[in-house]
Amino acid sequence: MPAGDGAPRRFFIHTFGCQMNESDSDRMAELLARDGWVRTGAPEDADLVLVNTCAVREKAGQKMFSVLGRYRILRASRGTRIGVAGCIAQQEREHLLSRVPYLDFVLGPDRIAALPEAVARAVGGRRSSETAWMDSAEYVFPRADPEAQRGRVCAFVTVMKGCDNVCSFCIVPRVRGREVSRPRDEVIAEIRVLAAAGVREVTLIGQNVNSYAGGATFAQLVREAAAVPGVARLRFTTSHPRDLSDDLMRCFAEVANLMPHLHLPVQSGSDAVLARMRRDYTAAQYLDKVDRLRALAPGLALTSDVIAGFPGESDEDFEATMRLVERVRFENLYSFVYSARPHTGAALHEEEWGRVPYRRAVERLERLQRRQREICLENARARVGSIVDVLVEGPSRSDAGKLTGHTPWNHVVNWTGRARPGALARIRVETASPASLGGSESSFEPAPATGRTPTLRLPVLSH
Repeated sequence: MPAGDGAPRRFFIHTFGCQMNESDSDRMAELLARDGWVRTGAPEDADLVLVNTCAVREKAGQKMFSVLGRYRILRASRGTRIGVAGCIAQQEREHLLSRVPYLDFVLGPDRIAALPEAVARAVGGRRSSETAWMDSAEYVFPRADPEAQRGRVCAFVTVMKGCDNVCSFCIVPRVRGREVSRPRDEVIAEIRVLAAAGVREVTLIGQNVNSYAGGATFAQLVREAAAVPGVARLRFTTSHPRDLSDDLMRCFAEVANLMPHLHLPVQSGSDAVLARMRRDYTAAQYLDKVDRLRALAPGLALTSDVIAGFPGESDEDFEATMRLVERVRFENLYSFVYSARPHTGAALHEEEWGRVPYRRAVERLERLQRRQREICLENARARVGSIVDVLVEGPSRSDAGKLTGHTPWNHVVNWTGRARPGALARIRVETASPASLGGSESSFEPAPATGRTPTLRLPVLSH
């Protein structure tokens, strides 16, 4: 290892994928810090590079191999150790060591606690694979280190992991395992220590939080989490439409600091495609839940996922998706061309159902994304002239010299102002783009020094 003579050992984590991976990367960083490692923002300075991977789409795997190729140079020039964690590590296991001869170790999502041992073996010149599943009854959720979170405005709190659904396109059950819910008392205790450390916005995360069963329903957990002193804002993700309960929907009307934004993946607007996807709902049932949500919480922002070119998708199937998008008018849409994943039902039946030519799938995706960008811009422009409360997160990465934060509806806002991270700033919206809003700071309410939370006023559109 390059570090020596008492110099601190430095690590860099490259994260792909979802909020679960971001949270896992935070926990791994905390484990390494306890073991004497120091985080660096530049891989060129690192004695250890850890790539935390996503396996949901083939493109994510291609990106992983691409960055590993770049880090190989560091391995050769300065002896940097390289590890791969996350879903591809679980999917490929020890085969990844054979495929990538300069890789030091692989670490599955269930084995985060074994990271220090894997690193120690790598430093000693021994390669290893830590990908064994843990028994559900023995699984211990990694806990956030409150001191490591001090100074952060927002934090993820894992409430469950794994998924018992068998959507035919999805590899998550194979790489994240069966559903395991974290005990409610443990979840609430972690939120309390994070809030005491200054965290103001908490996002409850899991592969399907709606199926949470850790001693309470998920709606009950949401209400308890929202009541923790110091939590100004609460969010959650991701939700399966089938499991979205009436009580959880009522939370958007009854829980003041639950933000009016819900990510509710639909995947397709065609019942025939939804059936092949094994989603267990129809487009009409999805739209019924949308209507009920918006009746309970007018102005609720909805975002979603859509797959274009799923096996067997006809032109009419795709038109049904376009009609659903027009009907719902999502605030944002995460859309992708279908990607066959190993051992999934769709991959096994792709020829039987009918493979959609790639060029046609791309044309459909481009048309969908073009229309969604227009809807995003129309929705954003409707907010110009309104006053919104924004939780200040820090300096903007995309707009130098400005601050950034999110509205309750999860829009990014960039502006010039005096508010400090953790404050609630009142912003008059003056500009709009499909990706963000801009404006001017009219006033702000500083973050409480005692952890006591000021009353949060949810803004309404006003001109």
